[in-house]
Amino acid sequence: MKRILMLALVFIGVYNLAHAQELYVFTEPASNMPTKSIGVRITNEGMFNYPGYVSRTIPEVMIGFNKNLMMHAQAFLSDMDGKYRLEGGSLYAKYRFLSLDDTHSHFRASAFGRASTSRRPTYTHDINLEGDNSGVQGGLIFTQLLHKLALSSTLGYAHAFENNERQIAGMPQPKNMLSYSLSSGYLVLPVVYKDYNQPNFNVYLELLGKTDPSSGQSYLDIAPAIQMVLNSKTRIDLGYRFQATGNMENRYTKNMYLLRAEFNFFNVLK
Repeated sequence: MKRILMLALVFIGVYNLAHAQELYVFTEPASNMPTKSIGVRITNEGMFNYPGYVSRTIPEVMIGFNKNLMMHAQAFLSDMDGKYRLEGGSLYAKYRFLSLDDTHSHFRASAFGRASTSRRPTYTHDINLEGDNSGVQGGLIFTQLLHKLALSSTLGYAHAFENNERQIAGMPQPKNMLSYSLSSGYLVLPVVYKDYNQPNFNVYLELLGKTDPSSGQSYLDIAPAIQMVLNSKTRIDLGYRFQATGNMENRYTKNMYLLRAEFNFFNVLK
């Protein structure tokens, strides 16, 4: 039994290390976390284009039900409205419907959905369902792994709920938003895999864009990031996004850093 348990742990380590470059910082891959596992994240976002510096904290729990289905539950807290408070929460689910495997490569396709609630006043041209708006979102993710390089694209559509009590007079109230992204991740270390205790270091470059179909306003951000994975269980992310082009005004994520710690627990669900 002990030998079987050790082999299972090694397999988990190999699995996560081999796919480490798919653990994107600003987007989700089409691949899912291991079956019967739980992940815990704490994310801090700092925004500099607001009147003064503000930050948001996002505690998050992730559950891998099986190889095709996983779910996230998030809470949002920030000081963006004067004092640090709970803003709202979100539920995110992802279903993998296509898997094509080959030696040192694979292709994954998934569908995702999100439902969010927020108590923040609405007065930007952007729809951000991770803290700023109440609404729903759905979309598709496609991820290709090629040895140490992973490429991923996301296409989503979000609808924000109207709330006249929180709407500031004269401020914009977008209803729908098209989102799209192109992400790349490269496994830098280890050069040669020996065991699952080896730390791995990944570098990322992501392009993050949105378009408001009603007004035609849009933007495209560039988001470089680095990542360290320890013992195939602990993950640390650091990234920064900034606008490359666009004409969408009054959005919170225009110049934003992201710092995250994630802890994974395998085979904890029955």
